[in-house]
Amino acid sequence: MTEFWGEVIGTALLLTLGNGIVANQLLGKTKGNGTGWLLITVGWGLSVAVAAYSVARISGAHLNPAVTIGVWYNGGMDLEQVPVYLAAQMLGAFIGAVLVWLTYYSHWSETDDADLKLAVFSTGPAIRAPFWNLFCEVVGTAVLIFGILAIAANVDEMKSDGLPDFSTVFSSGINPLLVGLLVCVIGMGLGGPTGFAINPARDLAPRIAHAILPIPGKGTSDWGYAWIPVVGPMLGGVLGAMLFQVLGS
Repeated sequence: MTEFWGEVIGTALLLTLGNGIVANQLLGKTKGNGTGWLLITVGWGLSVAVAAYSVARISGAHLNPAVTIGVWYNGGMDLEQVPVYLAAQMLGAFIGAVLVWLTYYSHWSETDDADLKLAVFSTGPAIRAPFWNLFCEVVGTAVLIFGILAIAANVDEMKSDGLPDFSTVFSSGINPLLVGLLVCVIGMGLGGPTGFAINPARDLAPRIAHAILPIPGKGTSDWGYAWIPVVGPMLGGVLGAMLFQVLGS
């Protein structure tokens, strides 16, 4: 399997699970309706871990344009690979959003609030304040990218003369789980203002799906806000990589 298809499948799995968790929480007459923010944050973290375990050996499991930009900025991939990864992530995220729509097909008509239907697909601000919404996404994504790079860098520190070599176990065994926990704690600590998109593909591709799909009573796709969860994470990806180079390398 190529890196392109690894990213497509991994991102589709991420969105199917992650947005599915949001749908279970928000849509009417689901088994998990009203279970709360904790379900969403923990569920998204576990979704990241599962998707990363599934395709890390194929593509490195970026699953996020901000991660790809951060890895490229840090010298971890060639520039010509970047658009391939970004295209794959957008396609995968769109597929995942459609799968969630189909899975919860009977529940869209049981949900009266159009904003809840959009929230299954894309993030939105608790208080609409564009500068601070953007700032929140930049900070959350910078923490994500710095954390991912720092976790990966610890592998080399485990290779020391006279000590057991845990590097393979760490990188292949618990690395995706640690990244999932990182996403979970970002959601808990920094997700309140905007819903922690921290991933342009996770927000934009499902928003496009929301606009296209025949969802009863869906309302607007809120395109006036859509630039924030795209621009913010991309800026945050670069800043997180810069911070790692200054403090973590």
